[in-house]
Amino acid sequence: MIIRKAEKRDCPALLGLVKELAVYEKSPGEVTVSLAEMEEAGFGPAPVWWAFVAETEDTHQIVGISLYYIRYSTWKGRRLYLEDIVVNEPFRGRGIGKLLFEATAREAARLGMNGMTWQVLDWNQPAIGFYQRYGAVIESGWLNASLNKEQLATI
Repeated sequence: MIIRKAEKRDCPALLGLVKELAVYEKSPGEVTVSLAEMEEAGFGPAPVWWAFVAETEDTHQIVGISLYYIRYSTWKGRRLYLEDIVVNEPFRGRGIGKLLFEATAREAARLGMNGMTWQVLDWNQPAIGFYQRYGAVIESGWLNASLNKEQLATI
């Protein structure tokens, strides 16, 4: 398995894995980002996200991603936010998620971040167990809130 930084040509595979994650998380209709928007946001003049990909050595198939961005916490300062870590279902259980997670954590350290944060669904016991093996603190008490594009336009 090759772990490397994502390139623009990887975006179709990244979007496919994001859609696979949405199915796993029981929200298949929630992915509304277009391929063009993903490419522009990651590889345009002002990128807002970066990623690592897991690529098979033999077929060069992308079977996993770790997508992240930099956020700022008024309490903690600059932190790397792990938006998604996804491994294609047939490739799970082979240590690919571990390789992606550790590459992302090393990137946070290399960039001088004050930490790395992410979310995990409360019912996703395999993921919770995975993160706990690293000593991650799984917080409770915070609820997610959002406004969509249409709602923003009405304010």
